[in-house]
Order: sequence, then structure tokens, then C-alpha cells
Amino acid sequence: MNPLLPDVQRFLTHIASQRGLSPVTINNYQRHLTEFIDLLTEQQIKSWQVLDTHQVRLLAKQLHQNGIKARSIATKLSALRSFLEYMVKHSLLTFNPAKGVSAPKLDKPLPKNISVDDMDQLLAIDGDDPLTLRDHCMMELMYSSGLRLSELVNINLGDIKLSAKEIMVTGKGSKQRLLPITKTAIETMRLWLKVRPDFAEPGEKALFLSKQKKRISTRSVQMRMEKWGLEQSLPSHVNPHKLRHSFATHMLESSGNLRAVQTLLGHADLATTQVYTHLDFQHLAEVYDKAHPRAKRKK
Repeated sequence: MNPLLPDVQRFLTHIASQRGLSPVTINNYQRHLTEFIDLLTEQQIKSWQVLDTHQVRLLAKQLHQNGIKARSIATKLSALRSFLEYMVKHSLLTFNPAKGVSAPKLDKPLPKNISVDDMDQLLAIDGDDPLTLRDHCMMELMYSSGLRLSELVNINLGDIKLSAKEIMVTGKGSKQRLLPITKTAIETMRLWLKVRPDFAEPGEKALFLSKQKKRISTRSVQMRMEKWGLEQSLPSHVNPHKLRHSFATHMLESSGNLRAVQTLLGHADLATTQVYTHLDFQHLAEVYDKAHPRAKRKK
């Protein structure tokens, strides 16, 4: 019998009798701890007493290298931590070497984008109702310039320069950036500005207003975009972040210029922009072959 196994068996018996855990949970503990035993056996470790924090970190690293996802590694480490804590309480260890050891950072799920065709379908809005004109303008502007939701609702009349096709927005950390606006966004904005006085109190600076004649709220924008996604029969849920991400994805797919997209999005760190993009490797390879001097050089 593996010398590491008896302590694990006693632990499983203990949690089954003292903590009243379900058979499924007990089996999960057994599976996770058996996996650690196999890894330790490969390293010729035959006693829990010689296990230290560095070795526990190496175990987590090895699981990661074996293709185990971060969330699963965190679950396995939790099982190991509970077992080793049991060993400490029963004076079989002097300390818990797994305490403080964390799994690799959880992978952030990539935000989904809207395809170019679906975006065209979303923005193909007819009607001259004032709220329709406002909503159309908001969505065109957000997709035109890759705005954050907070940036959209905080735009004031003085921030837009239609003749120059520019808009000034204030992003995170109160950092301002000047952004271009598409011709289509300008056209929808002109239509909205014609009816905006019906929503504005004297001296109101906000570009986008609600029926209550106040600056539109982020929640209202979310609800209106969700509504339009349904009305335009899009296959997926529509929200402001998807429009921003779609802008980033479509711009990057067309240009391959990650730095330019980073500037447009207002990201301080290029790594943040990379999270927003999910180009397939084939596209990246094509950009590489066209751009890299050594890739272009003929043999």
C-alpha cells in the first residue's frame, strides 16, 4: 500500500462520520487527494510530514501544465488544504503547507461580440419617434467609437464636434480622449439633436436625456439596448459592453493594429485590449506574415 494513503483513508472516514458529508462529496475528496498522492509518488515523496509549501506550489503548477483549469485546481487545493488541516489538528503535522497556496488566476471569460451582419441588422432602425432617434444615435455612437457605457451617458453637448467628426469622452481615472465618429453616427446624431430640445430643461448639458428630462441612466441604456436586440430579432442578448467589444473586435480584424485599438478603447495596458479580442490564429498568422520583416523576406 502507498504510505501516503492510510492518512487519507482516516481523513475520509472522519469527514464521513463527523461532518455528515454526502457520498458524492466524499468521493470528490477521495478523487482529488488520490490525484495528489499520484503526483507525490512520482516525485518519490512517501510521507506527508516532508511536504512543504514549495512542493505544494509545484503540485499546483504541475496540474496547470497538465491542462487542468484554474477553477478545478482551486477545488483540488481546497481538498488538500482541508486534509492537511485535519493532519495538523491531530498532531500529525506541525503546520499546513497548503495554507496560503492559491491556484493560478481564473481565466476571464471572453466577452462575446456581435457579428458584422448582426450589427447591421441591429442598427437598421426605421422610425422618427424621438426615443427611437435617441436610441439609434446611442447605439451608433457606441459602436462608432467603442465607448464604455459610463462614457456614453456622461457625454455633454460641448464634447461633440460634428464638423470635425470628433467627440471628447472622459474614461476611467478621469482621463479624456478624443475619438473619431463615423459618418453614420453623425447622421443619427443630427436627427437626435433636432428633437432633443423636447427633452431638455433650459441649460441642460447632457447629450442623451430621458423622458423625465434628466441625463439618461446607465440602467435605462441597458434596458433600451436589450429591447432593440429583441425587436431587431438578433440571435443573442444585446448590451452596451457587447457593442464596445464588437467595435474592438471588428477594428482589430480589419486593421490588425492592436496599439491603435488600445488607444481608441482608452486602455492603459495593452494586455487589457488583448482580453477584448479573440482573433483566430489563422488571422494572426496572416497579419504576422504581412508585417514581420523576416516573414516577408524571400529565401
